[in-house]
Amino acid sequence: MKQQELGNISLPKIVVIGGGTGLSVMLRGLKEKPLDITAIVTVADDGGSSGRLRNELQMPPPGDIRNVLLALSDVEPLMSQLLSYRFSNGNGLAGHSLGNLILAAITDISGDFVTGVRELSRVLAVRGRVLPAAAHATVLKAEMMDGTIVTGESMIPKARNRIKRVFIEPPLVEPLPEAVEAIREADAILIGPGSLYTSIMPNLLVPALADAIIESGALKMFVCNVMTQPGETDGYTVSDHLDAIEEHVGSSLFDYVIVNNGEIPAPVLAKYAEEGAEAVAVDSDKLAGRNLKIVADRLLMFRTYLRHDAARLSRHIYQLVENWMARKR
Repeated sequence: MKQQELGNISLPKIVVIGGGTGLSVMLRGLKEKPLDITAIVTVADDGGSSGRLRNELQMPPPGDIRNVLLALSDVEPLMSQLLSYRFSNGNGLAGHSLGNLILAAITDISGDFVTGVRELSRVLAVRGRVLPAAAHATVLKAEMMDGTIVTGESMIPKARNRIKRVFIEPPLVEPLPEAVEAIREADAILIGPGSLYTSIMPNLLVPALADAIIESGALKMFVCNVMTQPGETDGYTVSDHLDAIEEHVGSSLFDYVIVNNGEIPAPVLAKYAEEGAEAVAVDSDKLAGRNLKIVADRLLMFRTYLRHDAARLSRHIYQLVENWMARKR
C-alpha cells in the first residue's frame, strides 16, 4: 500500500473500523487531519434499501459503504445531497437511495463490488480508502440470553431481548486481503463509534481481521457511543461495551477509550427515554482496573439527534496518534 504523503512527510496510517451513522459523522472530521485513512466497513446490513439490493442483486449491502464514501469525499454539497437522496415514490424505487443504486450499477458494470467501491471512490475524490470487510455479504445472527436465535442485522434490535453473543455466517468468511494488509501496516487502529453488535461486531467476527488487530502493534482506540441503543445495549456502561468486544474476540484490544463526559440536556434525555435509550454511563471505577487510558471530554452535539462532535473528537484522536508516533521516532 502506498502511503499518502504531505510534501515529503509520510502521514500516519490509521485504520477505522465500523459502520452506521456514527462512523460517517466521525470521518467527516477525521478527514480534515493529516492522516492516511483506511475505513473498513461492515457488510452485514440487511435492512431497507441495502437489504433489498442485497437480496435482489446478490451483492454486498451498499448503504454503510455509501455513507462512508460520502463522509470522506470532496464533492460539491449538491452532489452529496443527490447521492443521499431517497426516493419516496415509484414502483420499485420508493425507499431506495440514489447513492445505493449508483453503487449497484457500478458493481454491475465492473463485475465486482470491491472494484465498484474503488471506482466510485475515485469519482468522489475520496480522501483515503474505503474497503468492505469482506467481498461478499455476511449474515449476522444473535443468540439471546433465553437461548433464542435471531437472524438478520435489522431484526436483532427489534427482538428487544438481551444479547448473549452475535455470530456470522459463513463463520470463516474470507476478509478482503487489502483490509488485512491495511491493519498490518497501520500506525493506529480506531474502532467505533457505531452500533456495538450490529455495526462494530460484524467486522471483528471476520476471523482474519480480528487476528490482525490482536497481533498489531499499532495504537488501538475505542470510541464509545454516547447513548445506549434499545434492543442492543440497554443499560450498558462503557465497561460493558469493552467486555462485549473482549468476549467476542477473546482478547483485550485497546490502549485508549474515548468517552463523552459532557452533560446532556434534560429535554434531550427525555426524548431518548421515550425510545428506551439513556446515556452510556462512564463507570470510572471499573475502567480504572483495565490496562488502558481514558480520554473524556464533551464530545456531543444535538440537532435532531445526538451525534459526536466530529471536530472535537477528531482533535483528540489526532493528538493521540501524534503522541504515539512521536514516541516511536
